[in-house]
Amino acid sequence: MNWGTELWDQYDNLAAHTHKGIEFLDKYGNFVRDRCAIELEYAGKLRRLVKSYQPKRKEEDEYQYSACKAFKQLLQELGDFAGQREVVAENLQSNVVRELHLLAKELREERKQHLSEGAKQVAVLNSAIGALDRARRAYERAARESERALETFQKADADLSLSRAELEKQKANVKARSQACEEAKQEYTDQLRKTNEAQRQHYEQRLPHVFKQLQDLDEKRIKNIKNFMLSSVDVERKVFPIIMQCLDGMELAANSINEKEDTQLVIERYKSGFVPPEDFRFEATSGGEMAEVAPQNHLTAARGTVSGHRIKKRGGLLSIFSSNKNNMSMDGKEDYSDLPPNQKKKKLQAKVHELNKQVAQEQAAMEGLMKMKGVYETNPTLGDPMTVEGQLNECCDKLKKLRAQLRKFEELLAEANSLVCAPPLHPASRTNGSAPPAQAISIGSNSESLSRSASESSVSTGTGTNACAAAGARVAGGSPESGLGGELAAAHDHANGHHHDHDHDDHDEHDAHDHESDMDYYYEPDLQPLGYCKALYAFEANGTGSTMRMECGEQLLVLETDAGDGWTRVRRRHTREEGFVPTTYIATTLYADAHDH
Repeated sequence: MNWGTELWDQYDNLAAHTHKGIEFLDKYGNFVRDRCAIELEYAGKLRRLVKSYQPKRKEEDEYQYSACKAFKQLLQELGDFAGQREVVAENLQSNVVRELHLLAKELREERKQHLSEGAKQVAVLNSAIGALDRARRAYERAARESERALETFQKADADLSLSRAELEKQKANVKARSQACEEAKQEYTDQLRKTNEAQRQHYEQRLPHVFKQLQDLDEKRIKNIKNFMLSSVDVERKVFPIIMQCLDGMELAANSINEKEDTQLVIERYKSGFVPPEDFRFEATSGGEMAEVAPQNHLTAARGTVSGHRIKKRGGLLSIFSSNKNNMSMDGKEDYSDLPPNQKKKKLQAKVHELNKQVAQEQAAMEGLMKMKGVYETNPTLGDPMTVEGQLNECCDKLKKLRAQLRKFEELLAEANSLVCAPPLHPASRTNGSAPPAQAISIGSNSESLSRSASESSVSTGTGTNACAAAGARVAGGSPESGLGGELAAAHDHANGHHHDHDHDDHDEHDAHDHESDMDYYYEPDLQPLGYCKALYAFEANGTGSTMRMECGEQLLVLETDAGDGWTRVRRRHTREEGFVPTTYIATTLYADAHDH
């Protein structure tokens, strides 16, 4: 297969074919270049996607669950996968695209040289053919002139009137024309031989050589396209093992998800340590609506509200719709007294562990400084021992502060352990023949109903210890949103109990017994209704314990009117469930005189 022999007469077509071949090479190079751009864009978008879904600092606590950890690991593997796509793009750019452009430039220059050589050979052949044509025309012209001279001589020879001199002149003319014709014939013959020789060399040697060079150029182009395609595949194949590792990592992350472990983590994270509320007691009444008499021993902290006294300010009510992590209030107290018992215990354990680590570090640093001081004292040339003295004093002071903090938090942890581990008192044992706690105000059959203002002042009518306990409940953050008032008051009451026992107060034995039984539970009287309302729309509670579900058309008792935050506190008549509902969802009717009602 040789273009020089098979395509000897297709010079123009071969020139066009090689031109199209180099254009196709450029086209393939542009394809690989655009693919590199797409790979880089894909990798960049994957990286932006991974970055946008990385856990934020405020979401770090959520990523202790196995599903969240698996998702975080998946994001990491996806980032590695994006890196491999970048590697593919870089290798294609360096190994394929750059080489393709260099090859196209080289082939274009070679083709130009070969076509220039071919054009030169064609010009040589055309020149020989032109010389042959000119020699042929000269020979034809000389032959015609020789024939005309001969005819003229024959006419003159036949004409007897011409002189002999005229006849000799015609004869000499015939001889000259005949000689010129022979010379033109000889020149034409020589040019014909040269032209034929040039034509044979052109079609048998020179032009086939040019065509062979063009053929080699085209085959080189085709072979390199093949190699570039194989190189592209090889670039992909080299990253496959790492991509498979990324996919295996994603699969391993998915298999690490354990729903049981996550369930246990939810329990550990949100368990408050409180006990469920006791049963409702039957309350005798002399008349009026049964729903308006409050159970005395209901632990309202389990409902998530504090009903022992009227809350004048409900700042932060709208925070029930925000993330209230671990059911903690926003005070962030150092001793974690604003947390439920179980959460407080966990925080204190973490704090003690952290302080132990800091103490161990400071002790190690002090030991190192002591050794350095000893070395300096043994060999003063190494350093002055007094330079270490200041560092030792600082380390000693820091260690004393850390140990003082450690003792403080260990005591708090011991107290929290005693509160959490204390066995709950059975409701029957608390109500069987024993008087209600001093914090609770019993409402008898003939007692006068309290208004909201009376309810506020009634808390202060107890004994000094109980009044302090109620005040402690307010200080400890017993807001309607926190749901911690009763339990925090119980903890405060527990602390007061120990203090009074230590100081030997003059309480009688019965009061001491009542106070002892009230260490773990805090009771408060229910608010008296200020009116009633009808639900204009249905409302679903958000699950935090502060809001209450209601159905359209439902009749509810109003305990607190809107304080400017858009919420009204209500109670169901029969189930005695309390909570907040949107003021715009109800039609409220207040009693003319709450005291008379």
